[in-house]
Amino acid sequence: MTSVKRIGMLAGIGLAALTAAGSAQAQTKVNIGISGWTGFAPLVLAKEAGIFAKNGLDVTIQKIPQKDRHLAMASGAIQCAATTVETWIVWDAAGIKTKQIFQLDKSYGADGMAVRSSTASIKDLKGKTVAASAPGTSPYFALAWILKENGMSVKDVSVVNMEPGPAAQAFIAGQNDAAMTYEPYLSAVREKPEAGKIIATTLDYPMVMDTFGCTPKFLSENDAAAKALTKSYFDALAMIKADQAKAYGIMGADVKQTGEQFGKSANYLRWSDAEGNKKFFEGEWQAFTTKAAELLLEIGLIKAKPDIATLVETKYVAGK
Repeated sequence: MTSVKRIGMLAGIGLAALTAAGSAQAQTKVNIGISGWTGFAPLVLAKEAGIFAKNGLDVTIQKIPQKDRHLAMASGAIQCAATTVETWIVWDAAGIKTKQIFQLDKSYGADGMAVRSSTASIKDLKGKTVAASAPGTSPYFALAWILKENGMSVKDVSVVNMEPGPAAQAFIAGQNDAAMTYEPYLSAVREKPEAGKIIATTLDYPMVMDTFGCTPKFLSENDAAAKALTKSYFDALAMIKADQAKAYGIMGADVKQTGEQFGKSANYLRWSDAEGNKKFFEGEWQAFTTKAAELLLEIGLIKAKPDIATLVETKYVAGK
């Protein structure tokens, strides 16, 4: 190869590298904290299918237990997270300021309480052991909500703190009298009727809905990225609608499920598209957040009700 050709080739390589570097720099880096909950899976799809990248985002998704996710936000390890609506209230009370920017999903039987076959009613759990995540998490809140609706409180049971996956597996193995868990782990209980039964789900007690939020600092410095995150989520839902088998395969693989298994889990929830988001933040979010804050105050997880207007920024779903 002549020296002229070699120089030309090197120049071409250098130009390509500079172009790639420029492209990489154009991608806004975002670290997101989630769990293996089926409702969060479209975020994984957006990452794995290149949707985030297409919309100018360099996203890293970290699986972080709900009880620790706010600490990761406080440390700066993540800038955004997915969690249940009431959890943002608890985080705010702990001094972790965030703003929810779009709704992810709503549970339609995807969260539930598993009990032994001999348990005839929720009230039969008085004095029994119930596995649930730590205070400040969705399963713990769901437990408190269900008990209150039946004239009881968390003080009437013995709570064993276990994450949803281990809680379900321990229940199947014969440990504890009951367990609070969610999909895809709840399906593991459904498939083992000899271990017990599911006595209540969010079909009976509709109080699990998830949103995506970020720190105020991130939003103020990355307005375009926040718009891109919102758009990417809706793009992922569009992909699910256009090619469900492929999308379910990608999302299922993330939680060690086949596409078919994932689809069964997904049947117990509803993802919220752009129109659903607009309706949600026009009143439902406000009503639920107010009621949730009252329960959180009652069970001692917060000391005062927050100004709920500070917990949300709706301009991204409003298309502003």
